Amino acid sequence: MDDRQLAEELRLTIGGLVRTVRAADTMPPGESAVLGYLDRDGPLTTAEIAQQRGVTHQSAAKTVKDLLARNFVRAEAHPGDGRKFLLHPTQAGRDRLAEERRRRADWLGAAINTVLDADERRTLEAALPLLSRLSAHLHGT
Repeated sequence: MDDRQLAEELRLTIGGLVRTVRAADTMPPGESAVLGYLDRDGPLTTAEIAQQRGVTHQSAAKTVKDLLARNFVRAEAHPGDGRKFLLHPTQAGRDRLAEERRRRADWLGAAINTVLDADERRTLEAALPLLSRLSAHLHGT
């Protein structure tokens, strides 16, 4: 298999896996994505969230509004620009995100244990650092 074929197979396989695992989610994908960004990256503005998600500001603002209404995020004035707000996950938001992550991990973990034998699980584990390096390179870090 040449590099292009390998890249395409990897893209299709990982994309399918991600879509399948997300099927276990009980939150709207936009809400869990925003909570995930806030959890990993710290406080962000709505514009920063829109940029990271690759969506319009209006789309991100609607998701943020829904999260604010559910008390999953809180807004505070931006210290450097009074026209902006920094968004933080609340404890309720962190708890809800943890529940979603736990559900995904449990579902995927059960599948790994059902489908893969011990050698295959070790191979999968050994591939994780490679996938992380590829991801970091593609993100420019």
